[in-house]
Amino acid sequence: MKCVVVEIPIIAPARNLIFIKIMKRKLFVVVLFVYSIVIFKAGAQTVALDYYFNHETHIGKNGEAQRFHYTWEDTANSGFSIWGNIFKSKGAGLTSIDVAPTQNSLKGAGIYIIVDPDTKKESPNPNYISQVDADNIAQWVKAGGVLVMMANDSANVELEHFNTLAGKFGLHFNNDMQNHVIDDAHFNDGAVTISNKTIFKTAQKPFMKDVCSITISGQAKSVLLSTSGATIAVVTSYGKGTVFAISDPWFYNEYVNGRLPAGFDNDKAAADLAGYLISKTHSIN
Repeated sequence: MKCVVVEIPIIAPARNLIFIKIMKRKLFVVVLFVYSIVIFKAGAQTVALDYYFNHETHIGKNGEAQRFHYTWEDTANSGFSIWGNIFKSKGAGLTSIDVAPTQNSLKGAGIYIIVDPDTKKESPNPNYISQVDADNIAQWVKAGGVLVMMANDSANVELEHFNTLAGKFGLHFNNDMQNHVIDDAHFNDGAVTISNKTIFKTAQKPFMKDVCSITISGQAKSVLLSTSGATIAVVTSYGKGTVFAISDPWFYNEYVNGRLPAGFDNDKAAADLAGYLISKTHSIN
């Protein structure tokens, strides 16, 4: 009997190898895509607090000058530690910027908060907001940044140069006094009316005392009103970015730690604003 040997090509394993290679490539693309999203969110949701225009110090227990007043690290009534924890609870990261705003120093920040720029009463050599600073910040916002400007009553904030920046977005902080509260027996004089529920979705009755009014133009929209009906907080868009401006540092620990009388809900307002600001962050080219 004659035997015939027939070679049978191994097709199935070859096809399996091709399939495996294709799946590996697809998996690599998916992993790369997910990784890019994670990296983007980490940058976009980083909240940078200015330590350059606001740079107050006092003598600490060790006898040395220490930073305080509107900082993430300050856990006293004067600090922003509680609001910082609210941001973190919503998935954001915190950082600070202690140099002038430039494309490099703002890189990686999704939200940039400037609070109560120093007067000479607060700092012997204050860093005033210059035209160059304003241009750099406006360019960053236009590219997609979220800017928060927090002023104060005109006696306790450097408005002239702050308005150099505000004017870029059709805003002007006025040299006046709204919601003046003389003592703790008159808390209702600091009641705030919410005129835009898009931002403050859960807060009903915030408190804010001794603030200035804001004149708005263009597409800026009033968000909060004083007891007299004056605008004390606004929101506007600029290029791809967003600007939220308010007449007070507002969410420092003293006014979100339960000290306010029942009925006032600054804690809810702080959470509402943090959530809104995070929701407006996106890629900055």
